[in-house]
Amino acid sequence: MLNRSFYLGSLKLPSNILCAPLAGCSDLPFRRMLSKYKPGLMYCEMVKMEALLYNQLKTFPLLDKDPDIHPIGAQLCGSNPKIAAECARMIEDRGFDVLDLNCGCPVDKVTKDGSGSGLLKNPEVIGEIVSNMVAAVKIPVTVKIRAGWDSTSIVSPEVTRIVEAAGAKAICIHGRTRAQAYRGPANWDYIKIAKEAATTIKVIGNGDIINIANAERMFKETGCDALLLARGTMGQPWLIEDIYNHFEGVPAKTRSPIEGRDIFLEHLEHIVAYKTPEKAHLDLRRVGCWFLRNINGAKALREAINRASSIEVIRKMIEDYPWHNCEIIPMSIKEETAAPDETPQSSPLREESGASVTKCEASLLVEESPRLSEEIIQCC
Repeated sequence: MLNRSFYLGSLKLPSNILCAPLAGCSDLPFRRMLSKYKPGLMYCEMVKMEALLYNQLKTFPLLDKDPDIHPIGAQLCGSNPKIAAECARMIEDRGFDVLDLNCGCPVDKVTKDGSGSGLLKNPEVIGEIVSNMVAAVKIPVTVKIRAGWDSTSIVSPEVTRIVEAAGAKAICIHGRTRAQAYRGPANWDYIKIAKEAATTIKVIGNGDIINIANAERMFKETGCDALLLARGTMGQPWLIEDIYNHFEGVPAKTRSPIEGRDIFLEHLEHIVAYKTPEKAHLDLRRVGCWFLRNINGAKALREAINRASSIEVIRKMIEDYPWHNCEIIPMSIKEETAAPDETPQSSPLREESGASVTKCEASLLVEESPRLSEEIIQCC
């Protein structure tokens, strides 16, 4: 359950409620918004090892962070053990508190070179990469995986033992296979058997934690040591606070549409302060989908934001909308009917907590950067 003194090695975190690295989403404005609710740890967006090593220009902005927002983690993705140590040192030198190895991203362009969930086919390589990272840095190294490549090759217990022996301080298991993609509910039994295989390593549960009830169920059903929130924080960053209040016996807050409006406007200001006007305009349309998808009566505003000509127009629309006619509804997982082990396609417009991208979000993909168009809302 909730732990207000959660350790990764010698690093003390303020809680065991953590926030996931979301490619295309966990930028600096998003993390500034989350920091208001004081998660135990936040991660930046995933970075490829090779891109970091060879100083690709688009890579370093993904690692932007505020000097006063800690603890903060970075996540690396790659399959080459020979460059793991150097990349790990680069992350440590940039002042990060935690380093995570991505072994879960199911996107084709990541797995084709054996990276991301492609590493699940070679657990021994995961161990070699982790061992090299651990030997190179003083900060704790963690690992994030899916349960296996498909339902016939569940490797969460095996990988847990391997990375524990290699020196990792925690492993996060997402309760779906790579082949399953984002279809159907996460299978938390895959997390439970990993926890049973662990001796000293912390096991973090991930997948479908979109509300207080699922947070409590995850702890009870898996015995995991911590939670990693993903989609649940998109448009409702207060979920972190709600989980704290629930476990600490504080009466639940009723979140009103007016509060949702104010937090949306606050997120807007973080975006405008950080990005160019052109990028901020596009980002506000995408972020608007997150905040408005679970508000009854906000459809007209959502559509108007997509057509808006400027940031100023969007701000005025939000401020003037008749919020008293709206109602916040609980977030839910939208299951899909595709076969559980159907291979994900090359443009997986999904997010790792298991729900589909909204039509609103999908409509913006053609206007976003190539990276976002392929990875938007991917928790890797």
